[in-house]
Amino acid sequence: MELVMLAKDGTSGDDGCPAGYLADNGEIVFQGPEIDEATFANLKNVLPGETGVRIDISVVRDVLARYDALQAQAG
Repeated sequence: MELVMLAKDGTSGDDGCPAGYLADNGEIVFQGPEIDEATFANLKNVLPGETGVRIDISVVRDVLARYDALQAQAG
């Protein structure tokens, strides 16, 4: 899967996360710190291979804005 970074937390410097990417299959992929076990226990219907990550809402908004801009450019 090829990824294009759409946005990342501006306070994380050149490295790290959280960040959001557009995959070549049209999915959005988020990179972020894993949640702790107590928080994970609150997730519902977690399938094998799935996990939870923490993403600041500002990064989600930036990812969606960048995605919308790319879609508008594509026509």
